[in-house]
Amino acid sequence: MALAAPLLAALATFFAAAAGGGDAPPGKIAVVGAGIGGSAVAHFLQQHFGPRAQIDVYEKGTVGGRLATISVNKQHYESGAASFHSLSLHMQDFVKLLGLRHRREVVGRSAIFGGEHFVLEETDWYLLNLFRLWWHYGISFLRLQMWVEEVMEKFMRIYKYQAHGYAFSGVEELLYSLGESAFINMTQRSVAESLLQVGVTQRFIDDVVSAVLRASYGQSAAMPAFAGAMSLAGAQGSLWSVEGGNKLVCSGLLKLTKANVIHATVTSVTLHSTGKALYQVGYESEAGSGSDFYDIVVIATPLHLDNSSSNFTFEGFTPPIDDIQGSFQPTIVSLVHGYLNSSYFGFLDPKLFPFTNILTTDFPSFFCTLDNICPVNISASFRRKQPQEAAVWRVQSPKPLLRTQLKTLFRSYYSVQTAEWQAHPLYGSRTTLPRFALHDQLFYLNALEWAASSVEVMAVAAKNVALLAYNRWYQDLDKIDQKDLMHKVKTEL
Repeated sequence: MALAAPLLAALATFFAAAAGGGDAPPGKIAVVGAGIGGSAVAHFLQQHFGPRAQIDVYEKGTVGGRLATISVNKQHYESGAASFHSLSLHMQDFVKLLGLRHRREVVGRSAIFGGEHFVLEETDWYLLNLFRLWWHYGISFLRLQMWVEEVMEKFMRIYKYQAHGYAFSGVEELLYSLGESAFINMTQRSVAESLLQVGVTQRFIDDVVSAVLRASYGQSAAMPAFAGAMSLAGAQGSLWSVEGGNKLVCSGLLKLTKANVIHATVTSVTLHSTGKALYQVGYESEAGSGSDFYDIVVIATPLHLDNSSSNFTFEGFTPPIDDIQGSFQPTIVSLVHGYLNSSYFGFLDPKLFPFTNILTTDFPSFFCTLDNICPVNISASFRRKQPQEAAVWRVQSPKPLLRTQLKTLFRSYYSVQTAEWQAHPLYGSRTTLPRFALHDQLFYLNALEWAASSVEVMAVAAKNVALLAYNRWYQDLDKIDQKDLMHKVKTEL
């Protein structure tokens, strides 16, 4: 009987809304997860449905998800996603909307370390850098650039489709609308195979492409070509981040939306069929167990196959909802305040060490990247530490660093603070691409991560899910899973 009273009350609200006619917006919407996906979808849902729809956002941790900071020596540093590509249009819009600012860029030089020596070193001269690439790898870097640009040009169509209100119920449908069967094939073929086909050399893939993929995904050139292309695009463009911390975008969007943030772990979603679906969301909080009823539910958190604590059950659905989970690639971010051991990289005098960003090939395998990082608040007088001075270094590694490994990279250090992320899907652990629509008004936003994983991709997924929910709610089916959208959009203009 304890369940009956809230269920009857929810049904009464539901039928009252239904009696108001087909134009009534949803009464209550639940979003599970307050990372960039959850924050963005709450914003987009309110944008489409208006302020009358109550939006509850459930978050078991802190707002921001994989956008997070760590405090070192009274300064805050990015411990999650550190920067965004200049073509991240949704993120650019959020920053403008919220009155946030781009962080001042402090330039530094990069290099790729091959375990014994640097296989490629950046200089301060653009033409010299191009000459070095050509000298070592021929025109492979141009062929890579053309391949990436072709993929990005097609992917950018999504912004036009979304501006016209089009949405997709599955990842495969979305990719097909952008790049037809070529994009679908790119989720099934490896980066290495695709690049070799367009004339990129194996040596360039081993030295440069692998280093970029290790830095962004912690994975190799055997990963799918589509995700790899999106990652390599990020390495080629100009990057930016948010003054004060990237996570301010998430908290800012939730505040703007006036979403009700509930600090709880969602444990179940149960279907109650009443003609139009009604969903019961069960959760555990410090106050104990609870549940509430919603017209629309968006899951905006990764569903891990190998981490039961992050999973929850779907009950009352026919056919049952399954096969949406997958394995994720763990990434350890260690912020080390200390003195770099430059001799490990072949520089006996630390004053002569010129690099602030070090990528790695497959060797050494114990770390992927090493960056001399700046705090999230950069004053006008800020200067980067000299190589012989104690600085804050961000080390990205597949496993927690052992003391011996820390001693290899640093002469000495004051502190080490770590964050462990299930950062990206482990590509190849799923054979099919998941769907956004799990039921009439139940959606899985993070499905798009299985094609490519980045902050902007999550924002694109958020806009898609908001449009999908809106088009389904008002039965505007002509706006869902349409073929030949390029032609349709041109005729609408």
